[in-house]
Amino acid sequence: MDNLFNSPAQVIETNIKGGETKVSLPLSKMILLGIMAGAFIALGAATSSTAAHSVDNVGLSRFVSGLIFPVGLMLITFIGGELFTGNCLTSMGAMDHRFSWGKVVRDLCIIWLSNLVGALIIAALTYFSGNLDYSSGLLGAYSIKVALGKCSISPVKGIASGILCNILVCAAILMGTAAKDIGGKVWAIFFPIMAFVVGGFEHCVANMYYIPVGIIAASNENYAAKAAEVYGITADQLARLSIGGFFANQIPVTIGNILGGMVFVGLPCYLVHCKKNK
Repeated sequence: MDNLFNSPAQVIETNIKGGETKVSLPLSKMILLGIMAGAFIALGAATSSTAAHSVDNVGLSRFVSGLIFPVGLMLITFIGGELFTGNCLTSMGAMDHRFSWGKVVRDLCIIWLSNLVGALIIAALTYFSGNLDYSSGLLGAYSIKVALGKCSISPVKGIASGILCNILVCAAILMGTAAKDIGGKVWAIFFPIMAFVVGGFEHCVANMYYIPVGIIAASNENYAAKAAEVYGITADQLARLSIGGFFANQIPVTIGNILGGMVFVGLPCYLVHCKKNK
């Protein structure tokens, strides 16, 4: 009788073979798939914010967000897309000498930029769609609050939170590979992604949506006034919402995501399932 799911060793080998394909994609396809993935993650972020924006209890709000956000990775898995955080697992192929570290770096740089383009497109569309008008502009104010919190995070917290996030994201990707049917893949992806959202951990691609949409919302007088009324956000605080604030978050969070994917997941998986065979 066939196993109902792939073994850990099979999962790692499948992921490494998939990594060979990822780093060898034509540039045009790599960029397009990166844009798609950034857009899908942004859609998960946008809809989860819509669901949670009026929930006052922090734990419950994150729980509600966690129920919706996993749709982003599901869209990538079933439709296609190249996600920066998941592609950190291509490190296992380089460790196994299937391809060079230079290819890994090239892939990650292109995918990071492409994910950003996709996320920015969804941020702009979300704003112009009127989505932030929900609850008399409270969703716009909530978007400002979320972005401000992310722009204010310290580098140490950004790195640590980024590590925790990508442990769970990469675990979700590997667990999805373990499943042999679409239902199994859905549930394998759902719970680890839900856990990272409930934990409030930092995901660089999700933040490519959260911070820009907050910056755009802050330029709207009605949303800014609502943020001041409901959250007590001042004009000085709004000034932190800028390109500088974006990179103040992205640099440590991206470093943390890389460490989480490569060192905390990729390396031990390689050592356990591949190194012994050499």
